[in-house]
Amino acid sequence: MKRRLVTASVALGVVVAATSATLTAQADPVEPAGDPLATWTVPRLTADEAAELERIGFTLAHDHGDETHIIGDEALAAEARELGYDPEFLDTVYKELPVTAEQEGTYYGGYRTVDAYEADLQAIAEANPELASLHDIGDSWLKTQGDPAGHDVYAICLTKIAAGDCESDPDSTKPRFSLVAQMHAREIATGEVAWRWIEKLVDGYGTDPEVTELMDTTEIWVVPIANPDGVDIVASGGDDPILQRKNANDGNGNCGDRLGVDLNRNSTFAWGDDSTNPCSETYQGPSAGSEPETQAVEDWLRALHPDQRGEDPQDAAPADARDVFITLHSYGEYIIVPWGYSSDAAPNDAGLRALGAAMAKSNGYFVGTNDDTVGYSTSGTTDDMAYGELGVAAFTYEIGPDTGDCGGFFPAFTCVDDTLWPENEGALMTAAQAAAAPYAG
Repeated sequence: MKRRLVTASVALGVVVAATSATLTAQADPVEPAGDPLATWTVPRLTADEAAELERIGFTLAHDHGDETHIIGDEALAAEARELGYDPEFLDTVYKELPVTAEQEGTYYGGYRTVDAYEADLQAIAEANPELASLHDIGDSWLKTQGDPAGHDVYAICLTKIAAGDCESDPDSTKPRFSLVAQMHAREIATGEVAWRWIEKLVDGYGTDPEVTELMDTTEIWVVPIANPDGVDIVASGGDDPILQRKNANDGNGNCGDRLGVDLNRNSTFAWGDDSTNPCSETYQGPSAGSEPETQAVEDWLRALHPDQRGEDPQDAAPADARDVFITLHSYGEYIIVPWGYSSDAAPNDAGLRALGAAMAKSNGYFVGTNDDTVGYSTSGTTDDMAYGELGVAAFTYEIGPDTGDCGGFFPAFTCVDDTLWPENEGALMTAAQAAAAPYAG
C-alpha cells in the first residue's frame, strides 16, 4: 500500500495539504482502517505474555512505565482480544509521504540507504582531508559469512587534524566525543540525525565560532550506521519499511523474519539477563559479544577512550576523567544514564545526571536511568559498556515522541530537519563540548 499526501484523504478521515509542510510533530494519530500496521498499548506485559503476543505475530516496540507498546494490524488486535488482552490503538506506524519523486539511494520519503551513507561518508572525507578521516572499524554479520551483500562498519573522525589526531589510540592529545546511531535498524531517524551532526561540524568549521573552537580542541567520532545489514532489511520495504530491529544473523534458530541478535543486548559488559529466545526482539545472542558488529563497536570504543575506572562496579571514574559517548535510539524523548542493567545508582550518578540536564536544556528530554524512564532493566548495552568498562560519560538518547508524524520508529522524513535535528543539535554540541571534563559539573 503506497501512502502519498493528497488534497483530501477520505479513507483516513482527515484533510491534509499536498505538501510535506503539513507533517508536524504533534499531529493527532488517525484510527487505522483495514489492515495497516498500528502501534497499540496494553498493560505492561510479563515475559510469557510478550512471548505469546510475539508468537501470534505482534512486534514488540517498547515498555513505557506500566504499559507496553506492540505493533500489528487490526486482525492481530482482534486475535489478542480473543486471548484476553485489551489492545488500545496508539498511532499509525507509517506516516504520510510527500508527493515527490523518490531520490536514488533513498526510501520512505528521503531516508538514505546504507550504500548512500557509505558514498556520502567517503565523499565528505575526500573533500575535507584537513577535517575528516574515514575508518573501517569492522564487518557486518553478512560480510563475515562471505555474503556480497554485507558491509564494513564505518566511523568518521572529525577535527582540525594535526599530527597524531584521528588515530586508534586511547592516549590521544585531544579529548574525544563518540556517537553511534542505528544500532537498532528500524530506528531510522537516528542515522539521519547523526549525519546532520557530521555536516554541521564540517560545514561550520571556519564560519561558526562555536564549531571551530570545538573542532580545534576535540576529536568527534561518529558511526552513523552500526547495523548496516539490518538497515538494508528495513530499507528493502521502500515506502513500507520493514520493522527489523536486530542484525541479520540467521544462525541461531528458525525465526523467519524475526532473525538476528539485538546488538544493544549483546555487549560484553553485564551481559546475560535479557531474552534467550532467538526469535525475540531482545535476543541477547548465544554469548557476550558474539556479533561482529558488537565487536567492531566495542573494539573501536576501547581504541578511542582510555580506561578510567577500576574493575569493581562501585569504582567511580575520577573527577578529571575525560570523554563522552552517546548512542542514539528512538523513541520516547529521554536522555538515559547508566545503569541499565541494575537499579543501583552508578558511582558517577550525580555527574552523569548533571551533564544530562545540561543537554536536556536544548531538547527538553527527561533525564534518568532506565528505571526512571522506560521502566525496565537492560543487560549488555553499549552505554553501560562504555561507562562500566572505560569510565566514559555515556548516555542513550531516545529521540522523538511516541505518536504523531514525528513519532515512533518511522517518522516522516521532513521531521528530521523540522523537528528531530533542531531539538538535538544543541544537546549534541553540549555533550561534545563537555568531553574534556564531563564530570566536572
